[in-house]
Amino acid sequence: MTQVAIHRPCKPAKRSVLGMITNAMSLKRQRSSLAQLDDRALKDIGVTRSEANIEASRYIWDAPDFWQK
Repeated sequence: MTQVAIHRPCKPAKRSVLGMITNAMSLKRQRSSLAQLDDRALKDIGVTRSEANIEASRYIWDAPDFWQK
């Protein structure tokens, strides 16, 4: 059997200002939740306390491009 894969990158979605604000607020909430996890929960996800604190202290506009939908 032969498989053919066609690579067509998707065009970036147009984002509204309201959507960007919503994403930024969501990212801030997620980073805050990460900082509040106990050491056992952090160990479960493979993150150290110092890594969690560094991530939580980042600015809301400091997010990798692949996080942006």
